[in-house]
Amino acid sequence: MTASRNNPLTAGFTSSSSEGESGGLLNQDVVLIARDLTRDFGPLRAVDGVSFEVRRGRVFGLLGPNGAGKTTIIKMLTTLLPITSGSAVVAGCDVAREPSKVRRAIGYVPQMLSADGSLTARENLSFHAALYDVPRAQRRGRVSAALASVGLEDSGDRLVRQYSGGMIRRLEIAQAMLHAPQVLFLDEPTVGLDPVAREAVWDLLKDLGRKHNTTLVLTTHYMDEADELCDEILLLSKGKAAAAGTPDSLKAALGEGATLDDVFRRYSGGELEEGGDFRETRRRRRNLRRLG
Repeated sequence: MTASRNNPLTAGFTSSSSEGESGGLLNQDVVLIARDLTRDFGPLRAVDGVSFEVRRGRVFGLLGPNGAGKTTIIKMLTTLLPITSGSAVVAGCDVAREPSKVRRAIGYVPQMLSADGSLTARENLSFHAALYDVPRAQRRGRVSAALASVGLEDSGDRLVRQYSGGMIRRLEIAQAMLHAPQVLFLDEPTVGLDPVAREAVWDLLKDLGRKHNTTLVLTTHYMDEADELCDEILLLSKGKAAAAGTPDSLKAALGEGATLDDVFRRYSGGELEEGGDFRETRRRRRNLRRLG
């Protein structure tokens, strides 16, 4: 990782797996590699030379204040934004050169609504099954299994507009998992949810990792969520890697009794923001109304 040369918290975080010309992995335990990942928006450098690796079956958290580059990294890795410079390999596929293969290998749960409220949960899942070319003979069974896996089997034929926020989020995760992706990306998966719904989503995500060996890459502003879910964390500040490691190692490096909130304050450059700017506030409040 770029930050590891001078930061003891990131030293040794990136594994020594080798890459071929197209990013082929010699260490098959590594499912995601980012090398000097950079993204410019005109004169603004939103992501500045970030490097990291994620091992198969792990939960990897991207943390940082608003504007640190978390969502931009997710969008580059999911092929939604082109990479300005650097490279990324996901599930053995080069993100820039093999975007269609990457999209087949991943699932993505964005911050904004991705389920259609005018359809039932079963209809939403059936649509996604067709979109991802799940064989027609398997779709009915796959959809029913997906509903059961997220606890929605008894409400699968209700319109999604009648769902609570937690139910919508579980449906969106089921949609993203329907084609059995190797890597599931989640951008603030519990934003706007009440504590009970948040814990239900946490349990679901942990269960995905245990049962399916799915690799999870998530962003969150909730330090308790990162502490509960993440095996490894990369903390970003001003588009750069600031610190990385396990939650326990990051806390231990600051001394006895330290929390992830303390780690965040220490390595975010003191950029703790009270909700972001006007546009960020408007977006979050729209999400809160939607998730209700």
